[in-house]
Amino acid sequence: MTAPRASGLPARVLPGAGRVARQAARRVLMLVVLLAVVFAAVELLPGDAAGASSDRGVGAADLAARRAAMGLDRPVAERFGDWMTGLPTGDLGTTAHGRPVADVLAGPFPNTLLLGGLALVLSTAGALAFGGWAALRPGGRVDRAVDALSTAAFALPEFVVSVALLLLLSRWTGWLPAVTLTGPDGRPESWTMIVLPLLALTVPQVGWNTRIVRGALADQAALPHVRAAVLDGLPRRRILARHLLPGALPAVAVGIATSAGMLLGGAVVVETLFNYPGIGAVLAGAITDRDTPLVAGVVAAAGAAVSALLLLADLVRTTTLGEERR
Repeated sequence: MTAPRASGLPARVLPGAGRVARQAARRVLMLVVLLAVVFAAVELLPGDAAGASSDRGVGAADLAARRAAMGLDRPVAERFGDWMTGLPTGDLGTTAHGRPVADVLAGPFPNTLLLGGLALVLSTAGALAFGGWAALRPGGRVDRAVDALSTAAFALPEFVVSVALLLLLSRWTGWLPAVTLTGPDGRPESWTMIVLPLLALTVPQVGWNTRIVRGALADQAALPHVRAAVLDGLPRRRILARHLLPGALPAVAVGIATSAGMLLGGAVVVETLFNYPGIGAVLAGAITDRDTPLVAGVVAAAGAAVSALLLLADLVRTTTLGEERR
C-alpha cells in the first residue's frame, strides 16, 4: 500500500512562496538603496534646506541656528539612518517648513494614484486589444501596422504627447480644459480635467505594453501545442483565448507592473504641464527647497506602490508557472 503524499501540497507551494519572499526582500533592499541615493543626491545640490526655506537677508547666525535646529549640521548618513528608523511606522519626517511629510502627501499622492491607476487600466486594455488583434494575423498588414504604431507611441516622451493633446483637444477645438482647477477637497473640479493628463500618460504606455503583449503571444505561438491547434483548424480567436493568452500572462503581468514605474515617473512631467494636483508639483517644490525628507517621502511612497505591483506580478508569474508544471 502506498502512503498518501501528505507533503505534496507544501512541496508545490513552498518553492513558489519562497521565490516570492526572496523577490520581496530584494525589492525592499533596492528601495532602501534608492532612498540612500536620493539623500546623497539632494545633499550634493548647491545650497541646503535651511537657506532655501529662509527669508532673504537672514543673518549668518540665524541661518546657522536654523541649520542646527533642522539637524543639517549632522552627517547625511546619520540623518538618513534616523529617517529610516521612522519609515516602518509611517513616519516620513518633517519638511523644511515644519509640516509632517505624511500630511503633505496625504492629498496629492491619492490624486497621482488615481491618475496613474486609470492610465494603467487603459494602457493594459489597449495593449491586450491591439496585441491580440495583431496576433490573429501574424505578419499581416494589421500586425505590421500595430508594430509601427506601438513603436512610435512608446518613442514619444510624455511632454510631446501632452503638447500635441493640448493643441488638438484644447486650443484648436476647445473640447477639453487645458489646465486642472482644484476644488476645496484638493481634487480636480471636473472629470473632464483628468482626460488630457490621462491620455498623455496612457499613449506611450499603450505602445510599450502592446509590444510586450505581441512579443509574449509570438513566443507562445511557436510552442508545439499551439501549432497543433492551428493545424487542427481551430478558430484563431479560440486559439488566442485558450492557448496564447494564458501562457503569455506571466510576461504580460511583469510588463504591466514595470509600466507602473514609468507611469509614476511620467506623472511628474504631465502633472506639472496640466497643473494637476499630484505629487509632481510637490516633488518640484521639494527639490527647489532642498527638502530631503520630502523628496525621500515622495520616492518612498511611489517606490512602495511600484514594488507592490511588481510583487503582484511575481505572484501571478509563480502561480501560472506552477500550474503549467502540474
